[in-house]
Parts: sequence; structure tokens; C-alpha cells
Amino acid sequence: MVSTRAVPNLVFRQLRGPRSAGEFAAAVRRAAREIGEQVACDARYIGRVESGEIRCPNYAYERVFLHMFPGASLADLGFSARESVRGRGARETAGTAGTAECPTVPAGRAPGPTAPLSPPLSLSLPPAHSPPPTLHSDIDEESDVLRRVFMTSGTTTVAAASLGLGRTHASAAPISLPAQRRVGEAEVSAVEKAVRQIRLLDDRHGGDGLYRRAAQPLRAAYALLDAGSTARRATADRLHAGAGELAISVGWLAHDSGRFEDARSHYAEALATARLAGDSALEAHAFCNASFLARDTGRPREAVRAAEAGQRAARALGSPRLLALLALREAGGRAGLGDRTGCDRAIGRARAAFERGPAAADPEWMTFFRDAELELLEAQCWSTLGDWSRAARHGRRAVALQDAHFTRNLALYRAQLTGDLARWGLADEAAATGHQVLDLLDRVQSSRIRGMLAGAARVLEPRSGAAGVAAFLARHADRGTRA
Repeated sequence: MVSTRAVPNLVFRQLRGPRSAGEFAAAVRRAAREIGEQVACDARYIGRVESGEIRCPNYAYERVFLHMFPGASLADLGFSARESVRGRGARETAGTAGTAECPTVPAGRAPGPTAPLSPPLSLSLPPAHSPPPTLHSDIDEESDVLRRVFMTSGTTTVAAASLGLGRTHASAAPISLPAQRRVGEAEVSAVEKAVRQIRLLDDRHGGDGLYRRAAQPLRAAYALLDAGSTARRATADRLHAGAGELAISVGWLAHDSGRFEDARSHYAEALATARLAGDSALEAHAFCNASFLARDTGRPREAVRAAEAGQRAARALGSPRLLALLALREAGGRAGLGDRTGCDRAIGRARAAFERGPAAADPEWMTFFRDAELELLEAQCWSTLGDWSRAARHGRRAVALQDAHFTRNLALYRAQLTGDLARWGLADEAAATGHQVLDLLDRVQSSRIRGMLAGAARVLEPRSGAAGVAAFLARHADRGTRA
């Protein structure tokens, strides 16, 4: 008699480590691109492998997995031999890009251990004093349990989103999920609240202190997606959008804190979620951030392509401001390519779209995109092209127009202006502006901003004989030593 119970692939679960199923799926897709394969891997596929539903991957996935884990065999990765599963009910599904599913277990094979019961899966940020997780820490097993929670039977609880900073602790009433794991309004609202609060904290404090803590609600959101059914299509659409926006928000925290590969993975996960859900607004947002990251990491051609793809996704959304921002992302990429004409044209399109004003369809996440941000992004384009005087003029406008509500941007705009003034040769004004950035760095934790200011300081070093410049350099150096 053949057992119909799938045997969980605990080895594969262990290999995934602290990453969420979505994050690991993004790593699989990235590895596939490295060897010229195309696999439509997503969090659900990873879940099916780990649950034992897929006992042996198809040949494309096999090549990708063996590329990811050099020297390993399929057996080392917890899979059954291909000979043992061929012809035993393997079937093709569109959602797994031709993956052979082998849901049965051969006769006589003992079922593997069941996943342990899990503690509540939380959409809250852990307390600020909690040590940040690492890839090889004692919390790996706990993280794996958190990811498995929706694959176990019984009632699971999810804490409503409650994000804190400093000494604020997460505090929220638990929301019970029934045994059938049906996701409803309370859970979706918790995800949406997590997105808003992460953005609020980033606006005030920057990404360095938030990134590790924000990974927990992101894992919870994708666990909700993996959980299964929702009562209504509208609820499912909101959950996909919320999880994707949360991935982008956490990706931005990684971006701002200099964790570029993590950011790339989160943005890719958001894009995959958008494509699966057919969500053009989420797709445009993911491409917007991917373009920004590509520009910052020296891949200007990719920045242009991503911005153009974002513009295609955004055309039918009815938001001129979104199109303006995407055009500025394109301009930044073209500046990186040294294409002054193309950059100028993209800026012209951006300004024309921006002047059409706000619209009801403007995404919630675009609250930062105001006149000051428009000036800053144009300043960055001219700075990249080496037109320091033009960059500084736009940078001054950005500083004059900025909204004090966005504390991180108070430092960001001044850091950009400090560098442009220094390169233009206005050392005294650059030093004075640099002091203003230093005044803000106790409240703003951003590797990106610190890097910009350090670059300006290097430019100013030859002018250290000037009293104002010397004072700024000394203060900057002292802060670097204390950091």
C-alpha cells in the first residue's frame, strides 16, 4: 500500500536559513539568471518543496539548485532520486513553470518529523534593544518555525502591526486565524498598517536602525500570502498589494543602509508579487525603486530600463506625479550613461507631468514627492554629469523648499548640496552646509547620507587651510571616530 502523505524536506528548509520563502525564491531566480535558466520560482514553489509535495525538481530547477550549492547532489538537498519518482504522478502546473510534482511517498518510507508547533507570528517590530538577527545565529531555528506556522494545523495568532522605535515595545491584541487559515480584514489591515508605520519611521530616522527589525513583519506578511484562501477577491488583492509594498519598504531600508543585495532581492520579490497579482501600481513602484537602486550601484543602463518599464506599467493609472518620478529615475540613469541630451529630455517630461498637479490616483507612498524632491533629483542628475554649478542651484532650491516633516530628507538634501558646493569650489558654503548635516545625524541613521557627506569631506580636504573648512573636517572626523 502506498502512503499518500508527503514527507517534509527538512534539509531544504534548513538550507533556506533565516530568509523568508519569498526572499529565497528571489535568490533562486537570481541564480537562474546567472546560468541562463528561466524559472518562475515564487514563495509557493518553495513551500511545496519544503512540504514534500515536490519530491524531485525538474531539470531546470535541478541545474539552478546545484549552481546555488556547489558540490551538492539532489540527495544532499533533501530530494528523492529522479528514478524513484518518474512516472509516479508527476504533473506539470503553470504556477511552477513545468516543475514535476511528486506528492506521494513510496511504500515503506517512514514519514518525516512533523513541524513543531509555532509561537504566534507577529507583524510587529521587535523591541529596539533586541539584537539584530544574523545569517548564522541561534535564532535561525526560531525564524524557520515562524515561517512554518501557517503550514501547521490548528489555530494561529497574528499580532496586529505595531511598530516602535527606541524604548517603545510592540503592543497589540492578537488576531486569531481559524484552522482553515482564512485571511480576513484584520490581517490585511495589519499588513497595511505595518507599511505605513515603517515609512513614517524611515522619514524620521533613516534606514540603518530599522532594517533588521522590519524583516519580521515582512516574513509575517508573506506567511499570510502563503497561508491560502481569503474570503473575498478584494481582500486577496489588498493582501498582495500590502505584502508587495512591505517588501519595497523593507527593501528601501536595506538600500538606505547600504545592504544593496538585500534591497535588490526585496525589490525583485515585490515585482514578482505584482506580476502574480496583476497589480500595475505595485509593479510601477517596484520598478521605480529598482531603477533607483541600479543608479546608486553603478548600473545606469539597468536604471534606464527599469524606469522605462515602470512608466509603461504606470501609464494607465492616472497619476501624472508617478510618471514624473519615473521619468526622473530614467533621467538619473541617462546621466549615469553620460547622455546629457537624453537626461535633459527626461527631466523635461518629468517637469511637464509634475506641473499637471496631484491626482486622486497618486499612490499613498508618494507623499515625499513634492517640489523639493523634484529639485533634489534634478540636482543629482546634473551632479552625475559633472555640472556642479547647476546641481548646486537645484540643491539650494531643494533645501529651501523641503518639508521639515521628513527629517531624513533634511539631512539628505543638505548632504547632496554639500558635495555639489564642494566640487563647484564654494568651500566655505559647503562646510557650513556640512555642519547642518552633522547636526542632524544624531537623529538620522542612514549609511547613504553618511557616505555622501564623507565624499564631500574628501573633496574639501585640499582646502583644509581655511578655518571654516578645517572646523567641519575636524568635526566630521571626530564623529567618524566615535561611530
